[in-house]
Amino acid sequence: MAEAIRDALLIFNPTAGRARGLHPTALDRARKVLARDGIDAELAPTDGPGSGPDLARRAIREHRKMVIVCGGDGTLNEVVNGLARSSVPLALLPAGTANVFAKELGLPWNVEKAASLVAHSALRRVALGHVSATELGSEGRYFLSLAGAGPDGIMVRAVSQSLKARTGTLAFWIEGFRQLALYNFPGFRVTAHHDSSEATLMVAGRTKHYGGPLQITTCADLYGNDFELMLCSAKTRWRYLSYIPLLFAGQLRRARQIRFVRATEMLCEPISDQPIWVQVDGEPAGRLPAQFWIVPDALTLAVPQPPNT
Repeated sequence: MAEAIRDALLIFNPTAGRARGLHPTALDRARKVLARDGIDAELAPTDGPGSGPDLARRAIREHRKMVIVCGGDGTLNEVVNGLARSSVPLALLPAGTANVFAKELGLPWNVEKAASLVAHSALRRVALGHVSATELGSEGRYFLSLAGAGPDGIMVRAVSQSLKARTGTLAFWIEGFRQLALYNFPGFRVTAHHDSSEATLMVAGRTKHYGGPLQITTCADLYGNDFELMLCSAKTRWRYLSYIPLLFAGQLRRARQIRFVRATEMLCEPISDQPIWVQVDGEPAGRLPAQFWIVPDALTLAVPQPPNT
């Protein structure tokens, strides 16, 4: 790949989680690593929420040969929404809060080490998830790792951004336990391939990783063309609390009132007046009703290769 990629746009979020204080020195070092491999990367900082897609579209207009993202899952999601359905490859230098996708690819946390893998990565076309939800807008939103509706949707919507900036993933745990005390777990209907059931939580995984060290959709396949869905029908906070040790032990598939199915599309509809919120890649994405589906062959991804491959 090193011979093919010469001109890249390096989109970075100056305020991405633990990335505060990272720039410009670490990014300059990463650019030198890329330059040694023949990749000239121009820096392009985001200037607030929503600017990532525009920077990605700029890269397409300028006929860049690659877009490199330095940031967390939120920044990555924005750039994906600008690159979706294009042929411009996407590479990642992890520098955010949860970095679910970086864990999925096995990327090192250090941006210089991650930069050293870019030129030797394999380019693979992958599918993306897409959601169309109330309050999300007519274009909907693509996602790379996962989507959810129910408790995780309200947690992502309500988490303190200042606490998230200071404490990283701990902010999600704090908000998660706060929601366990407040949330009343309203049900909603999930219809997938003519099978309909009630759930209080739905997770649609394209990746195995969920957040931090946790994995939920452990049979999801980034290189496949479907979701693994986790559907939970529990309605009490005590039942949800009982899932926590199972989750850490990797035994969630044994839990009562939880089932896993595969699907390429599904519709989630509320069955009460209470709003049920949606999240994609750890970012708020409107509320139910929402439709989720797979978009095959939607993104070119730079996948790091093991040594000697």
